[in-house]
Amino acid sequence: MNFYRKIIKTNLFKITSLNSLSVALKIGIGLITSKILAIFVGPSGMALVGNLRNFLTSIENISTLGFQNGIVKYTSENEKTKIELQKIVSTVFISLLVVALLLSGILFFTASYWNQNIFGSNTEYLTVFKVLALVLPTYGFSIFFIAVINGLGRFKKVISINIIGNIVGLLTSVFLIMQFKTTGALMAIVIAPTLLFFITLYLVQKEVQIFQFIKLDVFDFKVLKNLSAYSLMTLVSSVFGPFVFLAIRNNIIQDLGIEQAGYWETMTRISSYYLMFISAILSVYFLPKLSKAENNLETKKIFLQYYKYILPVFVLALVVLYISRFFVIQLLFTKEFLPVTDLFFLQLLGDVFKVCALILGYQFFAKRKTLMFVLTELFSLSILYFSSLYFIKEFQIEGVVMAYALNNLIYFIILFLCFRSVLKKKTEELS
Repeated sequence: MNFYRKIIKTNLFKITSLNSLSVALKIGIGLITSKILAIFVGPSGMALVGNLRNFLTSIENISTLGFQNGIVKYTSENEKTKIELQKIVSTVFISLLVVALLLSGILFFTASYWNQNIFGSNTEYLTVFKVLALVLPTYGFSIFFIAVINGLGRFKKVISINIIGNIVGLLTSVFLIMQFKTTGALMAIVIAPTLLFFITLYLVQKEVQIFQFIKLDVFDFKVLKNLSAYSLMTLVSSVFGPFVFLAIRNNIIQDLGIEQAGYWETMTRISSYYLMFISAILSVYFLPKLSKAENNLETKKIFLQYYKYILPVFVLALVVLYISRFFVIQLLFTKEFLPVTDLFFLQLLGDVFKVCALILGYQFFAKRKTLMFVLTELFSLSILYFSSLYFIKEFQIEGVVMAYALNNLIYFIILFLCFRSVLKKKTEELS
């Protein structure tokens, strides 16, 4: 219990509230949205929503060039140096503007191509991509504004923006889904980030006159070079990852049908909700400690804390979830989604392996092991994709969660081997 109290009492935990109000609200809103989707669009609509979400995740990260973590770091370091801060803000803003306009133009004129590849031969949703092309610049700027004020230490403002944005997103989704069913659900996904942009712009301008920092003559390519190290790791996982999931889901639609793809999307949604807690704890408590660890002894101590205190609680929670899976599906979705219960065991097993690997993966970020991260991430995504194709043919829809579990096990073993010198190093008994 002392360890858990220690996490809760950390200043960073208190400031961000990532594992309390913000995460809880986001999960709650996600559950409500999932229930509405289940009622009004069913498994087939859920599959299409999953495809669009994966596509948007990749496009959004491309539009920000994966700079958000680097923006936070360099803004924080240069907060009191106006000239350097102006260089950072101006360079990033101008770069994102150019990229956003370029992406928007490409997306608008190739909308039919993306409609075909994301939704199949159905041309009913062409308008979704046209609207996305028009509003895409707002995506990157929302993230940019939040990253800047985050770097300036306005943590409470960041929380406020996230909370208000989530609530507005929920209201928008509920209205559009109830009015226009699947089309409304897809349009809500596209429009919600734009609404967040206007909220962010209003709240940020009250806090910091950010546009006063933006000047073309202070654009500096050195800033882009410094940020590139951060962007590479972010882009590999947040761009290639969603596209792999999109490709797998399209394969399921083609081989097994759109409803089966909807069942898998439902299972991954449930998984994503409880994994938010683990990600929050890792970001808030463990990542700063790993970054500060000066030797293998300290690093191993942090690893062992995670495996001793976090992993057992997570496994226990998954056991309870598995036992109550029939109740959970009917509560969060509808009886139409009961076939999802067949996917629980292997998905939960895969999530256990994933959580085992996460703490090791964060070591890449903590110690900036960029090349090692990129290679292991691409290898893992390749295994996931090709094993999914094979197992789906052999075991139908259960094959995709089988591939997920296998991939996470292999990834954990690879990371264990990468850091075995740390993990095997002798250390004193933890209290």
